[in-house]
Amino acid sequence: NWLEGTGEVLQGSKFYPAQDEGGSLGAQVVISSQPEGSVSMHQMMLMALAAAERHIRIGMAYFVPDDVALAQLLAARARGVEIDIIVPSENTDVPLVRKSSRYFWGDLLRSGVRIHEFQPTMYHPKLVIVDDSWVTMGSANLDERSLRLNDEANLNIYGEEFAAEQIAIFQDDLKRSRQISLQEWQSRPLSEKFTDWIASWMRAQL
Repeated sequence: NWLEGTGEVLQGSKFYPAQDEGGSLGAQVVISSQPEGSVSMHQMMLMALAAAERHIRIGMAYFVPDDVALAQLLAARARGVEIDIIVPSENTDVPLVRKSSRYFWGDLLRSGVRIHEFQPTMYHPKLVIVDDSWVTMGSANLDERSLRLNDEANLNIYGEEFAAEQIAIFQDDLKRSRQISLQEWQSRPLSEKFTDWIASWMRAQL
């Protein structure tokens, strides 16, 4: 983007001065900018879900996964991985995203995925924790817009101590969230089911 806007290439010590080592955590920056970055971000998310052995924790402001990500979540449940997902309640800045998201909850709930709606305020993390050692956080949501269209950046961090801190924060958020049951999802009024279905057709743009 800088190159397109200014004609200046970001290289050399002016922009990347030598840095001292700082800390012991393994970290990796992943981007979703076009043309090649979007593939990297999408593959990173899918590979993380596929690698899970015990627990996947997802905290997302906008959770509208594509079919491949949904399949990875269901495959994880089939091999016994526990999955908790926190999403916004009606306290959201984009109600259309919430409606589209809800349309796809059925198979997840039937498989045993636990979906929770955060109650006190708008919920805006972009967080995935896999097992007890790997965390990704940044600007990317688990949705097609973040992974295919937007310019996003995430930081992947590998380390049990850091992951434990993030799990503790996630657990605190769970206490302020309400779990959605399959029965509740199935019992939505027909008007809500219809508008959720309509919203789902906009998944690629949300």
